[in-house]
Amino acid sequence: MKNRLWLLFILITVVTWGVWGAFSGYQIQNGIPDTIVYIVWALSMIPCAIAALVINKGKFMCDKKSALLGCTVGLLGAGGQLVLFKALTLGPSYIIYPFISMSPVIVITLAAVFLKEKATKWQMAGIAVALVAILLLSLETGQEGSPVSGWLWIVLAVLVLLAWGVQGFFMKFANNHMDAESIFIWMALTGVLLIPVAWYMNKDGNTQFFTENPEVMSQFWASFGIQILNSIGALTLVYAYRYGKAVIVSPMEGLSPMVTVLLSLIILQVIPNPLQIAGICCAAFAMYALSK
Repeated sequence: MKNRLWLLFILITVVTWGVWGAFSGYQIQNGIPDTIVYIVWALSMIPCAIAALVINKGKFMCDKKSALLGCTVGLLGAGGQLVLFKALTLGPSYIIYPFISMSPVIVITLAAVFLKEKATKWQMAGIAVALVAILLLSLETGQEGSPVSGWLWIVLAVLVLLAWGVQGFFMKFANNHMDAESIFIWMALTGVLLIPVAWYMNKDGNTQFFTENPEVMSQFWASFGIQILNSIGALTLVYAYRYGKAVIVSPMEGLSPMVTVLLSLIILQVIPNPLQIAGICCAAFAMYALSK
């Protein structure tokens, strides 16, 4: 990877997603339904898609192959998000989040097998330590208040893991056949197209949020400001896959919780638990090793 642009773009993703993670609790605290959060996120993709179109001087690849690859990347990401919302209503987040955080394992495996990507010894060490860091930073301590309902949540969590793992592989694969800007535009389009699905997943709750909430617009725009950080990170992630190897980009992508924990410590004065401290140390080494 002689071109180091991948490192710049993935660092932007890590920072924006880390800041997004630190402030995403605002939405929960203000009673915004998860499905509304998805809708706001999908809408926040639009300005980033317009920016991508401007960067690409109005060029948008919409031939059959590009449409298929772009929609595959978009539907795997947005569809996985919707499935995650449903899984979290049935199962405990302290198990689901660490489980799906291992999606880089799938990306690394698929990229090594089908794209024949290889890593240096330093980078291999970084990949291993990054996976440990991702797991440690995703683990939650404390009591979980939501009840566990049946075993369907396990199936849904597996689907999210597979969807996001395969998405990372296809994001790299698509970059070999089309420009990054077009990939992101297709991601934005598919995200917006799934808005009606998100609405009907919690129709009564969504309606109540708008009809019985006097501060709905202020909460909507505050949520939009948070979600656009996620969208910016998604755009730079596509660029990172364009210039870098998937086996390196994917594990570094998962280190954004390190920024979340550090911001929570500095701004919210939330003391990290021992697992998070260990995760931060592992993440710091992993980022150094992966960038060599």
